[in-house]
Amino acid sequence: MDTISEMVETIWSDLYNMDREEANNPVVAAELMEKRSTKYSSRPRMVAMGEILWDGASILVQPYGKEWSIRRKLLHQAMTPKALRLYKPVQTAEATRLCNQLLETPNNWEKLLERFTSSIVFSVAYGHRIDSLNAEVIHQRFKFMHYSSSLNVPGKYQVESFPFLKHVPDVLAPWKVEIKKHGQEEAAANMQLVDLVRSDIARANTRGEEIPDSLCKLLLVTREKEHIPLSDRDFSFVPASLFGAGSDTTASTLCSAFLALVTHPETLRAAHEELDRVIGPDRTPTFEDEAHLPYIRALAKEVLRWRPVAVLGGTPHASTEDDRYEGYYIPAGTTVLGNSWAINLNEEYYPNPHHFNPTRFLDTALAERSKNPTPETGKPHPAKAGHSSFGWGRRICPGADLATNSLFIALAKILWAFHIAPLKGVRYDTFAYTDGFNIRPRKFECEIKIRSPAHQQVLKDELVDAERILERFTPFGE
Repeated sequence: MDTISEMVETIWSDLYNMDREEANNPVVAAELMEKRSTKYSSRPRMVAMGEILWDGASILVQPYGKEWSIRRKLLHQAMTPKALRLYKPVQTAEATRLCNQLLETPNNWEKLLERFTSSIVFSVAYGHRIDSLNAEVIHQRFKFMHYSSSLNVPGKYQVESFPFLKHVPDVLAPWKVEIKKHGQEEAAANMQLVDLVRSDIARANTRGEEIPDSLCKLLLVTREKEHIPLSDRDFSFVPASLFGAGSDTTASTLCSAFLALVTHPETLRAAHEELDRVIGPDRTPTFEDEAHLPYIRALAKEVLRWRPVAVLGGTPHASTEDDRYEGYYIPAGTTVLGNSWAINLNEEYYPNPHHFNPTRFLDTALAERSKNPTPETGKPHPAKAGHSSFGWGRRICPGADLATNSLFIALAKILWAFHIAPLKGVRYDTFAYTDGFNIRPRKFECEIKIRSPAHQQVLKDELVDAERILERFTPFGE
Protein backbone atom coordinates (compact mmCIF):
# COMPACT_ATOMS: atom_id res chain seq x y z
CA MET A 1 0.00 0.00 0.00
CA ASP A 2 2.98 2.32 0.45
CA THR A 3 3.36 2.05 -3.32
CA ILE A 4 -0.18 3.42 -3.85
CA SER A 5 0.46 6.24 -1.39
CA GLU A 6 3.67 7.24 -3.19
CA MET A 7 1.97 6.97 -6.58
CA VAL A 8 -0.96 9.26 -5.76
CA GLU A 9 1.30 11.79 -4.02
CA THR A 10 3.56 11.89 -7.06
CA ILE A 11 0.68 12.33 -9.50
CA TRP A 12 -0.81 15.22 -7.52
CA SER A 13 2.55 16.95 -7.18
CA ASP A 14 3.37 16.52 -10.86
CA LEU A 15 0.03 18.01 -11.88
CA TYR A 16 0.42 21.16 -9.86
CA ASN A 17 4.16 21.39 -9.34
CA MET A 18 3.39 22.02 -5.67
CA ASP A 19 5.23 20.81 -2.63
CA ARG A 20 3.94 17.81 -0.74
CA GLU A 21 2.23 19.75 2.03
CA GLU A 22 0.14 21.75 -0.44
CA ALA A 23 -0.61 18.74 -2.63
CA ASN A 24 -2.15 16.67 0.17
CA ASN A 25 -4.15 19.51 1.66
CA PRO A 26 -7.97 19.23 1.72
CA VAL A 27 -8.22 23.02 1.78
CA VAL A 28 -6.51 23.23 -1.63
CA ALA A 29 -8.82 20.55 -3.06
CA ALA A 30 -11.90 22.33 -1.68
CA GLU A 31 -10.71 25.73 -2.92
CA LEU A 32 -10.22 24.53 -6.48
CA MET A 33 -12.93 21.91 -6.97
CA GLU A 34 -15.65 23.39 -4.78
CA LYS A 35 -15.23 27.15 -4.44
CA ARG A 36 -14.08 27.40 -8.06
CA SER A 37 -16.27 24.57 -9.28
CA THR A 38 -17.35 26.45 -12.43
CA LYS A 39 -13.75 26.09 -13.62
CA TYR A 40 -13.00 22.56 -12.37
CA SER A 41 -16.13 20.47 -13.02
CA SER A 42 -15.37 19.03 -16.43
CA ARG A 43 -13.64 15.77 -17.41
CA PRO A 44 -10.49 15.12 -19.40
CA ARG A 45 -11.22 13.61 -22.78
CA MET A 46 -11.53 9.81 -22.49
CA VAL A 47 -11.75 8.55 -26.05
CA ALA A 48 -11.76 4.76 -25.59
CA MET A 49 -14.18 4.64 -22.65
CA GLY A 50 -16.22 7.81 -23.01
CA GLU A 51 -16.54 8.14 -26.79
CA ILE A 52 -16.09 4.70 -28.33
CA LEU A 53 -17.53 2.46 -25.60
CA TRP A 54 -20.32 4.71 -24.29
CA ASP A 55 -20.67 7.16 -27.19
CA GLY A 56 -21.03 10.01 -24.70
CA ALA A 57 -24.03 8.45 -22.93
CA SER A 58 -22.59 8.05 -19.42
CA ILE A 59 -22.72 10.92 -16.94
CA LEU A 60 -19.45 9.65 -15.45
CA VAL A 61 -17.30 10.94 -18.31
CA GLN A 62 -19.59 13.68 -19.66
CA PRO A 63 -17.81 17.03 -20.05
CA TYR A 64 -19.26 19.85 -17.98
CA GLY A 65 -22.09 21.50 -19.89
CA LYS A 66 -25.71 21.15 -20.97
CA GLU A 67 -25.61 17.40 -21.71
CA TRP A 68 -24.11 16.71 -18.30
CA SER A 69 -26.61 19.01 -16.56
CA ILE A 70 -29.57 17.19 -18.12
CA ARG A 71 -28.36 13.83 -16.81
CA ARG A 72 -27.38 15.19 -13.41
CA LYS A 73 -30.80 16.78 -12.94
CA LEU A 74 -32.55 13.48 -13.75
CA LEU A 75 -30.28 11.53 -11.42
CA HIS A 76 -30.84 14.00 -8.60
CA GLN A 77 -34.57 13.34 -8.67
CA ALA A 78 -33.87 9.98 -7.04
CA MET A 79 -31.53 11.49 -4.44
CA THR A 80 -33.60 14.28 -2.90
CA PRO A 81 -34.12 14.19 0.89
CA LYS A 82 -37.73 13.12 0.31
CA ALA A 83 -36.68 10.27 -1.99
CA LEU A 84 -33.95 9.12 0.38
CA ARG A 85 -36.54 8.79 3.17
CA LEU A 86 -38.59 6.51 0.93
CA TYR A 87 -35.64 4.13 0.53
CA LYS A 88 -34.96 3.72 4.24
CA PRO A 89 -37.50 0.91 4.82
CA VAL A 90 -35.85 -1.08 2.02
CA GLN A 91 -32.36 -0.41 3.37
CA THR A 92 -33.49 -1.44 6.85
CA ALA A 93 -35.10 -4.63 5.56
CA GLU A 94 -32.05 -5.52 3.47
CA ALA A 95 -29.77 -4.95 6.47
CA THR A 96 -31.94 -7.32 8.52
CA ARG A 97 -31.76 -9.88 5.73
CA LEU A 98 -27.98 -9.42 5.58
CA CYS A 99 -27.64 -10.18 9.30
CA ASN A 100 -29.75 -13.32 8.97
CA GLN A 101 -27.60 -14.48 6.06
CA LEU A 102 -24.47 -13.86 8.14
CA LEU A 103 -25.99 -16.19 10.73
CA GLU A 104 -26.26 -18.95 8.13
CA THR A 105 -22.97 -18.55 6.23
CA PRO A 106 -20.62 -16.21 8.11
CA ASN A 107 -17.60 -17.30 6.07
CA ASN A 108 -19.30 -15.89 2.98
CA TRP A 109 -19.46 -12.42 4.48
CA GLU A 110 -17.80 -10.54 1.61
CA LYS A 111 -20.25 -11.87 -1.01
CA LEU A 112 -23.16 -11.19 1.35
CA LEU A 113 -22.06 -7.57 1.64
CA GLU A 114 -21.97 -7.33 -2.15
CA ARG A 115 -25.48 -8.78 -2.45
CA PHE A 116 -26.75 -6.31 0.17
CA THR A 117 -25.41 -3.23 -1.62
CA SER A 118 -26.39 -4.53 -5.08
CA SER A 119 -29.95 -5.23 -3.98
CA ILE A 120 -30.38 -1.75 -2.53
CA VAL A 121 -29.04 -0.07 -5.66
CA PHE A 122 -31.26 -2.15 -7.97
CA SER A 123 -34.30 -1.54 -5.77
CA VAL A 124 -33.67 2.20 -5.97
CA ALA A 125 -32.86 2.19 -9.69
CA TYR A 126 -35.44 -0.30 -11.00
CA GLY A 127 -37.75 -1.42 -8.18
CA HIS A 128 -36.40 -5.00 -8.26
CA ARG A 129 -34.27 -6.68 -5.62
CA ILE A 130 -31.27 -9.01 -5.84
CA ASP A 131 -31.61 -12.29 -3.96
CA SER A 132 -28.41 -13.87 -5.22
CA LEU A 133 -25.16 -12.81 -6.83
CA ASN A 134 -25.85 -15.62 -9.30
CA ALA A 135 -28.53 -13.47 -10.92
CA GLU A 136 -27.61 -12.87 -14.55
CA VAL A 137 -28.16 -9.12 -14.24
CA ILE A 138 -25.44 -8.91 -11.58
CA HIS A 139 -22.98 -10.91 -13.68
CA GLN A 140 -23.68 -8.46 -16.50
CA ARG A 141 -23.21 -5.36 -14.35
CA PHE A 142 -19.89 -6.50 -12.91
CA LYS A 143 -18.69 -7.51 -16.38
CA PHE A 144 -19.56 -4.08 -17.79
CA MET A 145 -17.97 -2.30 -14.84
CA HIS A 146 -14.74 -4.29 -15.00
CA TYR A 147 -14.43 -3.85 -18.76
CA SER A 148 -14.91 -0.09 -18.64
CA SER A 149 -12.34 0.09 -15.85
CA SER A 150 -9.88 -1.82 -18.02
CA LEU A 151 -10.16 0.90 -20.67
CA ASN A 152 -9.48 3.69 -18.22
CA VAL A 153 -5.76 2.92 -17.99
CA PRO A 154 -3.36 5.69 -19.07
CA GLY A 155 -1.33 4.66 -22.08
CA LYS A 156 -3.28 1.47 -22.83
CA TYR A 157 -4.67 2.83 -26.10
CA GLN A 158 -2.83 5.19 -28.48
CA VAL A 159 -6.17 6.83 -29.30
CA GLU A 160 -5.95 8.70 -25.99
CA SER A 161 -2.80 10.46 -27.20
CA PHE A 162 -3.91 10.64 -30.85
CA PRO A 163 -7.72 11.05 -30.83
CA PHE A 164 -7.91 11.11 -34.65
CA LEU A 165 -7.36 7.31 -34.51
CA LYS A 166 -11.00 6.90 -33.45
CA HIS A 167 -11.92 7.75 -37.07
CA VAL A 168 -9.84 4.93 -38.55
CA PRO A 169 -12.23 2.53 -40.36
CA ASP A 170 -13.28 -0.43 -38.25
CA VAL A 171 -11.81 -2.90 -40.73
CA LEU A 172 -8.37 -1.44 -39.96
CA ALA A 173 -8.95 -1.10 -36.20
CA PRO A 174 -10.00 -4.40 -34.61
CA TRP A 175 -9.34 -2.87 -31.17
CA LYS A 176 -12.11 -0.35 -31.87
CA VAL A 177 -14.52 -3.05 -33.06
CA GLU A 178 -14.00 -4.90 -29.78
CA ILE A 179 -14.71 -1.80 -27.67
CA LYS A 180 -17.82 -0.92 -29.70
CA LYS A 181 -19.14 -4.47 -29.35
CA HIS A 182 -18.93 -4.24 -25.56
CA GLY A 183 -20.61 -0.82 -25.66
CA GLN A 184 -23.48 -2.14 -27.76
CA GLU A 185 -23.95 -5.04 -25.37
CA GLU A 186 -24.08 -2.71 -22.36
CA ALA A 187 -26.50 -0.33 -24.07
CA ALA A 188 -28.81 -3.23 -24.98
CA ALA A 189 -28.76 -4.50 -21.39
CA ASN A 190 -29.59 -1.01 -20.10
CA MET A 191 -32.53 -0.80 -22.50
CA GLN A 192 -33.82 -4.20 -21.34
CA LEU A 193 -33.94 -2.93 -17.75
CA VAL A 194 -35.90 0.16 -18.80
CA ASP A 195 -38.28 -2.03 -20.81
CA LEU A 196 -38.75 -4.24 -17.74
CA VAL A 197 -39.88 -1.29 -15.64
CA ARG A 198 -42.06 -0.02 -18.50
CA SER A 199 -43.77 -3.43 -18.53
CA ASP A 200 -44.15 -3.31 -14.74
CA ILE A 201 -45.93 0.05 -15.01
CA ALA A 202 -48.26 -1.14 -17.80
CA ARG A 203 -49.17 -4.32 -15.93
CA ALA A 204 -49.78 -2.45 -12.69
CA ASN A 205 -52.03 0.09 -14.47
CA THR A 206 -54.05 -2.72 -16.04
CA ARG A 207 -54.57 -4.44 -12.70
CA GLY A 208 -55.05 -1.27 -10.70
CA GLU A 209 -51.94 -2.03 -8.63
CA GLU A 210 -48.95 0.03 -7.52
CA ILE A 211 -45.32 -0.93 -8.13
CA PRO A 212 -42.44 0.29 -5.91
CA ASP A 213 -41.07 3.75 -6.57
CA SER A 214 -37.74 3.73 -8.38
CA LEU A 215 -35.61 6.14 -10.38
CA CYS A 216 -36.51 4.40 -13.64
CA LYS A 217 -40.24 4.51 -12.86
CA LEU A 218 -40.00 8.20 -11.95
CA LEU A 219 -38.15 9.05 -15.16
CA LEU A 220 -40.56 7.07 -17.36
CA VAL A 221 -43.57 8.79 -15.78
CA THR A 222 -41.87 12.18 -16.14
CA ARG A 223 -41.09 11.41 -19.77
CA GLU A 224 -44.79 10.91 -20.45
CA LYS A 225 -45.57 14.41 -19.18
CA GLU A 226 -42.63 16.46 -20.41
CA HIS A 227 -39.87 16.37 -22.98
CA ILE A 228 -36.57 14.87 -21.86
CA PRO A 229 -33.95 15.68 -24.52
CA LEU A 230 -32.25 12.28 -24.49
CA SER A 231 -32.44 9.37 -26.91
CA ASP A 232 -33.77 6.06 -25.57
CA ARG A 233 -30.20 4.78 -25.40
CA ASP A 234 -28.88 7.77 -23.46
CA PHE A 235 -31.97 7.78 -21.24
CA SER A 236 -31.28 4.15 -20.25
CA PHE A 237 -27.81 5.04 -18.99
CA VAL A 238 -29.19 7.34 -16.26
CA PRO A 239 -30.63 4.69 -13.89
CA ALA A 240 -27.86 2.27 -14.89
CA SER A 241 -25.24 4.70 -13.58
CA LEU A 242 -26.38 4.10 -10.00
CA PHE A 243 -24.82 0.63 -9.92
CA GLY A 244 -21.27 1.74 -10.63
CA ALA A 245 -21.65 4.67 -8.25
CA GLY A 246 -23.11 2.88 -5.26
CA SER A 247 -22.84 -0.90 -5.25
CA ASP A 248 -19.22 -2.03 -5.45
CA THR A 249 -17.91 1.07 -3.69
CA THR A 250 -20.19 0.67 -0.65
CA ALA A 251 -19.44 -3.05 -0.43
CA SER A 252 -15.71 -2.25 -0.52
CA THR A 253 -16.15 0.28 2.30
CA LEU A 254 -17.94 -2.34 4.42
CA CYS A 255 -15.05 -4.76 3.77
CA SER A 256 -12.67 -2.10 5.11
CA ALA A 257 -14.92 -1.77 8.17
CA PHE A 258 -14.52 -5.49 8.89
CA LEU A 259 -10.73 -5.18 8.55
CA ALA A 260 -10.73 -2.20 10.91
CA LEU A 261 -12.79 -4.09 13.49
CA VAL A 262 -10.52 -7.15 13.56
CA THR A 263 -7.37 -5.02 13.83
CA HIS A 264 -8.77 -2.47 16.30
CA PRO A 265 -10.86 -4.51 18.78
CA GLU A 266 -11.37 -1.52 21.07
CA THR A 267 -13.72 -0.04 18.45
CA LEU A 268 -15.94 -3.12 18.58
CA ARG A 269 -16.14 -2.89 22.37
CA ALA A 270 -17.07 0.80 22.18
CA ALA A 271 -19.72 0.10 19.54
CA HIS A 272 -21.22 -2.72 21.63
CA GLU A 273 -21.30 -0.50 24.69
CA GLU A 274 -23.23 2.24 22.88
CA LEU A 275 -25.65 -0.17 21.21
CA ASP A 276 -26.34 -2.06 24.44
CA ARG A 277 -26.96 1.19 26.30
CA VAL A 278 -29.14 2.87 23.67
CA ILE A 279 -30.88 -0.04 21.93
CA GLY A 280 -30.76 -2.94 24.37
CA PRO A 281 -31.14 -6.65 23.57
CA ASP A 282 -34.79 -6.75 22.46
CA ARG A 283 -34.62 -5.13 19.01
CA THR A 284 -32.11 -4.09 16.35
CA PRO A 285 -31.25 -0.45 15.55
CA THR A 286 -33.24 1.55 13.00
CA PHE A 287 -32.76 4.89 11.29
CA GLU A 288 -34.87 6.48 14.05
CA ASP A 289 -32.00 5.66 16.44
CA GLU A 290 -29.32 7.35 14.36
CA ALA A 291 -29.28 10.61 16.31
CA HIS A 292 -28.73 8.64 19.52
CA LEU A 293 -25.86 6.54 18.15
CA PRO A 294 -23.05 9.08 17.69
CA TYR A 295 -20.28 6.48 17.93
CA ILE A 296 -21.78 4.30 15.18
CA ARG A 297 -22.18 7.37 12.95
CA ALA A 298 -18.58 8.37 13.68
CA LEU A 299 -17.37 4.83 12.97
CA ALA A 300 -18.97 4.94 9.51
CA LYS A 301 -17.23 8.25 8.75
CA GLU A 302 -13.89 6.94 10.00
CA VAL A 303 -14.12 3.94 7.65
CA LEU A 304 -14.64 6.31 4.72
CA ARG A 305 -11.60 8.34 5.80
CA TRP A 306 -9.30 5.51 6.88
CA ARG A 307 -9.33 3.61 3.60
CA PRO A 308 -11.07 5.63 0.84
CA VAL A 309 -12.26 3.38 -1.98
CA ALA A 310 -11.42 5.93 -4.67
CA VAL A 311 -7.77 6.55 -3.83
CA LEU A 312 -7.44 9.29 -6.43
CA GLY A 313 -10.82 10.84 -5.72
CA GLY A 314 -12.70 8.99 -8.45
CA THR A 315 -12.76 10.01 -12.10
CA PRO A 316 -10.42 12.97 -12.74
CA HIS A 317 -11.71 16.52 -13.08
CA ALA A 318 -10.56 18.87 -15.83
CA SER A 319 -10.32 22.65 -15.82
CA THR A 320 -12.22 24.65 -18.44
CA GLU A 321 -10.57 28.04 -17.86
CA ASP A 322 -7.07 29.30 -17.15
CA ASP A 323 -6.60 29.87 -13.43
CA ARG A 324 -4.02 30.87 -10.86
CA TYR A 325 -3.64 29.58 -7.33
CA GLU A 326 -1.01 30.69 -4.81
CA GLY A 327 1.28 31.82 -7.62
CA TYR A 328 0.81 28.65 -9.70
CA TYR A 329 -0.59 28.84 -13.22
CA ILE A 330 -3.18 26.18 -14.10
CA PRO A 331 -4.07 26.31 -17.80
CA ALA A 332 -7.46 25.31 -19.20
CA GLY A 333 -7.58 21.61 -19.97
CA THR A 334 -5.48 20.57 -16.97
CA THR A 335 -6.36 17.15 -15.55
CA VAL A 336 -7.05 17.52 -11.81
CA LEU A 337 -6.98 14.59 -9.39
CA GLY A 338 -8.17 14.83 -5.79
CA ASN A 339 -5.61 12.72 -3.96
CA SER A 340 -8.04 11.15 -1.47
CA TRP A 341 -5.56 8.62 -0.12
CA ALA A 342 -2.92 11.17 0.87
CA ILE A 343 -5.47 13.82 1.92
CA ASN A 344 -7.23 11.36 4.23
CA LEU A 345 -3.91 10.37 5.76
CA ASN A 346 -2.58 13.90 6.21
CA GLU A 347 -1.28 13.99 9.80
CA GLU A 348 -1.99 17.70 10.14
CA TYR A 349 -5.70 16.97 9.83
CA TYR A 350 -5.81 13.41 11.17
CA PRO A 351 -3.10 12.76 13.79
CA ASN A 352 -1.87 9.15 13.79
CA PRO A 353 -3.81 8.69 10.53
CA HIS A 354 -3.39 4.92 10.08
CA HIS A 355 -4.93 4.28 13.49
CA PHE A 356 -8.64 3.59 13.13
CA ASN A 357 -10.20 5.99 15.60
CA PRO A 358 -13.92 6.83 15.25
CA THR A 359 -13.82 9.33 18.13
CA ARG A 360 -12.15 11.85 15.82
CA PHE A 361 -15.55 12.16 14.07
CA LEU A 362 -17.73 12.64 17.13
CA ASP A 363 -19.58 15.96 16.95
CA THR A 364 -17.78 17.20 20.05
CA ALA A 365 -14.38 16.42 18.49
CA LEU A 366 -15.30 18.13 15.21
CA ALA A 367 -16.50 21.21 17.11
CA GLU A 368 -13.35 21.35 19.24
CA ARG A 369 -11.15 21.02 16.17
CA SER A 370 -12.95 23.91 14.49
CA LYS A 371 -12.74 26.11 17.57
CA ASN A 372 -9.30 25.23 18.92
CA PRO A 373 -7.15 23.12 16.56
CA THR A 374 -3.99 21.64 18.07
CA PRO A 375 -1.41 19.09 16.85
CA GLU A 376 -3.21 16.54 19.05
CA THR A 377 -6.67 17.18 17.57
CA GLY A 378 -5.61 18.13 14.05
CA LYS A 379 -6.80 20.96 11.83
CA PRO A 380 -10.49 21.20 10.89
CA HIS A 381 -11.41 19.70 7.53
CA PRO A 382 -13.22 22.18 5.24
CA ALA A 383 -16.13 19.78 4.61
CA LYS A 384 -18.96 19.71 7.16
CA ALA A 385 -18.74 15.92 7.37
CA GLY A 386 -15.05 16.14 8.27
CA HIS A 387 -13.94 14.23 5.16
CA SER A 388 -14.37 14.41 1.38
CA SER A 389 -14.24 10.73 0.42
CA PHE A 390 -17.19 11.13 -1.96
CA GLY A 391 -15.41 13.77 -4.02
CA TRP A 392 -15.75 17.50 -4.43
CA GLY A 393 -17.99 20.16 -5.88
CA ARG A 394 -20.41 19.53 -8.72
CA ARG A 395 -18.80 16.17 -9.46
CA ILE A 396 -19.35 14.80 -5.96
CA CYS A 397 -20.82 11.28 -6.02
CA PRO A 398 -24.57 11.76 -6.59
CA GLY A 399 -25.34 8.68 -4.48
CA ALA A 400 -23.27 9.81 -1.48
CA ASP A 401 -26.24 10.16 0.88
CA LEU A 402 -27.75 6.85 -0.23
CA ALA A 403 -24.38 5.14 0.36
CA THR A 404 -23.99 6.83 3.76
CA ASN A 405 -27.41 5.56 4.83
CA SER A 406 -26.64 2.01 3.67
CA LEU A 407 -23.33 2.10 5.50
CA PHE A 408 -24.91 3.29 8.74
CA ILE A 409 -27.81 0.83 8.88
CA ALA A 410 -25.64 -2.16 7.88
CA LEU A 411 -22.95 -1.38 10.47
CA ALA A 412 -25.50 -0.59 13.19
CA LYS A 413 -27.32 -3.91 12.78
CA ILE A 414 -24.18 -6.02 12.25
CA LEU A 415 -22.43 -4.54 15.28
CA TRP A 416 -25.57 -4.94 17.40
CA ALA A 417 -25.79 -8.64 16.48
CA PHE A 418 -22.26 -9.97 16.11
CA HIS A 419 -18.78 -10.31 17.51
CA ILE A 420 -16.28 -9.74 14.68
CA ALA A 421 -12.87 -10.96 15.74
CA PRO A 422 -9.50 -11.98 14.25
CA LEU A 423 -8.70 -15.64 13.78
CA LYS A 424 -6.15 -16.92 16.26
CA GLY A 425 -2.61 -16.90 14.92
CA VAL A 426 -3.48 -14.80 11.86
CA ARG A 427 -1.61 -11.56 11.22
CA TYR A 428 -3.64 -8.94 9.39
CA ASP A 429 -2.08 -6.38 7.07
CA THR A 430 -4.09 -3.14 6.97
CA PHE A 431 -2.18 -2.13 3.83
CA ALA A 432 -2.99 -5.31 1.86
CA TYR A 433 -5.38 -3.81 -0.67
CA THR A 434 -6.22 -4.44 -4.30
CA ASP A 435 -4.69 -2.32 -7.05
CA GLY A 436 -6.46 0.19 -9.27
CA PHE A 437 -8.35 3.44 -8.90
CA ASN A 438 -10.97 1.77 -6.66
CA ILE A 439 -9.60 -0.45 -3.90
CA ARG A 440 -10.77 -2.89 -1.25
CA PRO A 441 -8.95 -5.17 1.22
CA ARG A 442 -7.45 -8.30 -0.23
CA LYS A 443 -9.41 -11.35 0.86
CA PHE A 444 -9.07 -12.22 4.54
CA GLU A 445 -10.86 -14.42 7.03
CA CYS A 446 -12.34 -13.43 10.37
CA GLU A 447 -14.61 -14.86 13.03
CA ILE A 448 -18.24 -13.71 12.97
CA LYS A 449 -20.33 -14.99 15.87
CA ILE A 450 -23.76 -14.04 17.14
CA ARG A 451 -23.54 -12.28 20.48
CA SER A 452 -26.18 -14.43 22.22
CA PRO A 453 -29.14 -16.74 21.51
CA ALA A 454 -31.40 -13.80 22.39
CA HIS A 455 -29.79 -11.66 19.68
CA GLN A 456 -30.27 -14.50 17.20
CA GLN A 457 -33.96 -14.81 18.02
CA VAL A 458 -34.49 -11.08 17.54
CA LEU A 459 -32.92 -11.31 14.07
CA LYS A 460 -35.19 -14.24 13.18
CA ASP A 461 -38.27 -12.41 14.43
CA GLU A 462 -37.46 -9.20 12.55
CA LEU A 463 -36.80 -11.09 9.32
CA VAL A 464 -40.54 -11.72 8.99
CA ASP A 465 -41.30 -8.00 8.75
CA ALA A 466 -38.27 -7.43 6.52
CA GLU A 467 -39.44 -10.02 4.01
CA ARG A 468 -42.91 -8.46 4.01
CA ILE A 469 -41.37 -5.14 2.95
CA LEU A 470 -39.11 -6.74 0.33
CA GLU A 471 -41.76 -8.93 -1.28
CA ARG A 472 -43.05 -5.88 -3.20
CA PHE A 473 -39.68 -5.79 -4.99
CA THR A 474 -39.76 -8.68 -7.44
CA PRO A 475 -36.35 -10.40 -7.55
CA PHE A 476 -34.26 -10.66 -10.68
CA GLY A 477 -34.05 -14.30 -11.68
CA GLU A 478 -30.87 -16.35 -11.68
